Amino acid sequence: MNQNTDRVRYSDADLNEFKALILEKIEQAKANLELLTATMQADDTSPTFKALEGVAEELSKDRAGQRAQRQVEFINKLKAALVRIENKTYGVCRITGKLIPKGRLLAVPHTTTSIEGKEIEQQRKKR
Repeated sequence: MNQNTDRVRYSDADLNEFKALILEKIEQAKANLELLTATMQADDTSPTFKALEGVAEELSKDRAGQRAQRQVEFINKLKAALVRIENKTYGVCRITGKLIPKGRLLAVPHTTTSIEGKEIEQQRKKR
């Protein structure tokens, strides 16, 4: 039998491993968010800016704002994963109820679905 279907949750040791990974990802995301925020707040009032440079700077700030928003969303998803770890429900697919393979969780630690669950979800959306 497949070990993922035999168990209903990950062990405390596994959960601690995932928690350490998620905490590291949160710190990296926060550092990226700080850089993006600094980019958006850069002083562009210098008289040396030319018209085209100003337009390019605004486009860059818009992109930085979009990336910053994605970082905030990513951080929130990681924090939600920490809550699931504390509740010992982390790694259980919200669609199938089966354990999500460890490799998937290591690659996408904030996921709430297995590949099978994601496929089921996509099929439901097509209907």
